[in-house]
Amino acid sequence: MSEPASKPFLLFFTLIFLFFASTLPRDLPDATTTTTTTILDVTSSLQQAHNILSFDLQTQKPSTHTTITTSSPFFSNSSLSFSLELHPRETIYKIHHKDYKSLVLSRLHRDTARFNSLTARLELALEDISKSDLKPLETEIEPEDLSTPVTSGTSQGSGEYFTRVGVGNPARQFYMVLDTGSDINWLQCQPCTDCYQQTDPIFDPTASSTYAPVTCQSQQCSSLEMSSCRSGQCLYQVNYGDGSYTFGDFATESVSFGNSGSVKNVALGCGHDNEGLFVGAAGLLGLGGGPLSLTNQLKATSFSYCLVNRDSAGSSTLDFNSVQLGVDSVTAPLMKNRKIDTFYYVGLSGMSVGGQMVSIPESAFRLDESGNGGIIVDCGTAITRLQTQAYNPLRDAFVRMTQNLKLTSAVALFDTCYDLSGQASVRVPTVSFHFADGKSWNLPAANYLIPVDSAGTYCFAFAPTTSSLSIIGNVQQQGTRVTFDLANNRMGFSPNKCQ
Repeated sequence: MSEPASKPFLLFFTLIFLFFASTLPRDLPDATTTTTTTILDVTSSLQQAHNILSFDLQTQKPSTHTTITTSSPFFSNSSLSFSLELHPRETIYKIHHKDYKSLVLSRLHRDTARFNSLTARLELALEDISKSDLKPLETEIEPEDLSTPVTSGTSQGSGEYFTRVGVGNPARQFYMVLDTGSDINWLQCQPCTDCYQQTDPIFDPTASSTYAPVTCQSQQCSSLEMSSCRSGQCLYQVNYGDGSYTFGDFATESVSFGNSGSVKNVALGCGHDNEGLFVGAAGLLGLGGGPLSLTNQLKATSFSYCLVNRDSAGSSTLDFNSVQLGVDSVTAPLMKNRKIDTFYYVGLSGMSVGGQMVSIPESAFRLDESGNGGIIVDCGTAITRLQTQAYNPLRDAFVRMTQNLKLTSAVALFDTCYDLSGQASVRVPTVSFHFADGKSWNLPAANYLIPVDSAGTYCFAFAPTTSSLSIIGNVQQQGTRVTFDLANNRMGFSPNKCQ
């Protein structure tokens, strides 16, 4: 009699067990799974945050040691081997922020504008907007293997990185923004209708023997997205989507890389009317994949950079034609979008937290035939943007594995922040990118959990987007040498190779 009576109870408890089991998160590690972690040095990063506000670049002395493996002062391409030792930046525009949080907020505001400008440009390309439909604003203008140093632009209140190059003959040295998300090289020129404040004296084309205006019939002029003519000479305009723009004469000029050598006839914009958030830098070096980019004009087969910590006063190098992929380098497929040749897409297959793959749809990172989707590597965007369907499960996995940390209020575009005040260091789950060829890139904790004030508030440094385009930004890249092997269509990520 007791055996039949027990069957309903067994069935009841079985159904209860199955119900609760089905409601448990599926991507939580079981008891036998080992979670991979890394240490975040809270004390050190907060000290850097404090130091960047009071840092005086005038006290830094640049290194004078250079290594040159050829004596040729000029060359027609970048096939020769050059090396320039990195050095600290010289006098740069002084910071004007009352505290570290205000610096971070202005940086994030600019970064949002930057991201919006890239997605807007992609949307124009996807909609097949013709270059002939784009015209400059009406504005009056008054009568090879190279290496160059790269420094963080944080002390100017921006998230870009800067490189030092010479322009003209005789060469004048200028700090220029480094940008893999655009193609046009330009710098501010005299006479100025409207020029923002920069560290170096503004370039005077009349003082250079190698400056030459580009004609309207030239290939360089026809390659511009926005151009017009005045007295037979080509005019250019570049808009950056955040209200920033540059307008002026398009010309060719000699560009030199420290003592490494010079390249003649580099097409660049000589901007007489420049507005926006470029404060400090003289202009911009476009390292995108378009025909007018510096990489294409140098006929570079590869280039690489290593971005120092954003709050650091140190520097590293930008190298051309020096593929530096060692046994510890993580390689990935480099892809192009047939709709827009500027961006560098990488073959990303997924992401993991704590060594556990996050459940992300495969389509979230796929570049489709129409030019939608995909993920690019960009040194000009600070914060990595992921499609919502990728960001949400990534964030949720990180939160589940950091239940020992105290959550606090969201800050700006960051929805997941922690109060780490009073902590010297914390152990956090490792966040990794997994690429299509099976390799994985494990990020240091400081590259995804960053301070947003000097009181110990740290935020998960990723952000969601409804755009089809995802971007790996420079916060995640810092401390890693990123190599663009253009000849072999591959990318490399080499940790701790800034020296």
